[in-house]
Amino acid sequence: MRAFRLTETGMPPALAEIPAPSPGPGQIAVRIAACGLNFADLLMAKGQYQDQPDLPFTMGMELAGTVTALGAGVAGPAFGSRVAVFSGQGGLAEQGVFDADRAVVLPDSMPFEQAAAFLVAYGTSHLALARRGRLTRGERLVVLGAAGGVGLTAVEIGARLGAEVIAVARGADKLDIARQAGARHLLDSAAMDGDGLRDALRGLGGADVVYDAVGGDLGAAALRALRPEGRHLLIGFASGDLPRLAANHLLVKNVDAIGFYWGGYAGFAPGVMRDSLAALLDWYGQGGLRPHVSHVLPLERTAEGLDMLHRRASTGKVVIRCDGGGHIAS
Repeated sequence: MRAFRLTETGMPPALAEIPAPSPGPGQIAVRIAACGLNFADLLMAKGQYQDQPDLPFTMGMELAGTVTALGAGVAGPAFGSRVAVFSGQGGLAEQGVFDADRAVVLPDSMPFEQAAAFLVAYGTSHLALARRGRLTRGERLVVLGAAGGVGLTAVEIGARLGAEVIAVARGADKLDIARQAGARHLLDSAAMDGDGLRDALRGLGGADVVYDAVGGDLGAAALRALRPEGRHLLIGFASGDLPRLAANHLLVKNVDAIGFYWGGYAGFAPGVMRDSLAALLDWYGQGGLRPHVSHVLPLERTAEGLDMLHRRASTGKVVIRCDGGGHIAS
């Protein structure tokens, strides 16, 4: 089978032919239809991710496909089930084997391309906002990187939870996508520096929660616009720079800086993750969530998809079709 592999530190990942695996105890085999790309894949390709797999490995953290075999001791999902899997690795391939308890059965109405874009982005934003950020109806939520893979879901979920959402993104086109997802206020980060963002947020009344997937100067500026007892959620650092969060500011303003790593819940609180994903899939089934996939590419163009993430040339998610499909989504 074909798989997109990282085999050596310092060398770029590439497509390779490897033997198709068979499921072991507690595992399922999946014929993979689609795999979603994430910013973490860029870090893995550089050997810089906080949960880096041992070399060599097949990349791809989340996937969707059809169950083709069950390992010993596995009661389900049943043969032929349509599933999505948060795997951590192995998704950028035509087939894979994964722990059965990492799989969720998909609603019949959910296409594979949307399912492959769903788990990490929506799971991250739901647990970050509802659990760690304690976001409540009527609060003001600032989303940095609001048109990106996780940022756009934070806008959508924040609006669904009843927050007044301020979207911060680069350019009118990306801000319009955030507006369609439920943002009430739009701020163009390409037209302002950190001080300008801080002043603009204060002009809107400040923030109760900041969802920061960007870091750098914008992250530090948004922190300075928090209202008393506000919460700054550290989701990621797409800018490449860590935000400089002054401890004295946290103290004087009575605000919180909160770290959040969604993947960690699979290890220390898997039930919390499962309940969150079940709620999100129920929302999807009710028509309450609309995953945004800007590009769908075939497996042989995976490197191009990763480059889109690096250049921030996409909105929402980039998805790789592993079964021979692929197109530029409208």
